[in-house]
Amino acid sequence: MNYKGYHGQVSYDEEAKLFHGEVVGLRDVITFQGTSVDELEQAFKDSIDEYLDFCKELQRAPEKPFSGKLMLRLPPEIHERAAYQAKTNGLSLNTWLKQGIEQLLNIPSNNKSNRKKHA
Repeated sequence: MNYKGYHGQVSYDEEAKLFHGEVVGLRDVITFQGTSVDELEQAFKDSIDEYLDFCKELQRAPEKPFSGKLMLRLPPEIHERAAYQAKTNGLSLNTWLKQGIEQLLNIPSNNKSNRKKHA
């Protein structure tokens, strides 16, 4: 489920006959629930809107899920080898690492657009 850049993950409680959901990728906790898909979707949107309103009242910026920026700590020798492999393949280190992660996650990458152009 997606709404205003936030992503919800849902599970079903068979005993209670109730869908439970939580917004993922935040330190803040945003939950929602419903007994039908329509009710669940509305509760998800309502929870996000209430969270954004609450942050506004507190004059606090709401958390944004998964900015796409990732701090990665590596031993210097691995950093050096990765940088060398990236350069050897005509890629930036960021693009080379992104492609490696995509491969591990079985996500097809567009190699043509990820390659650096050489003058």
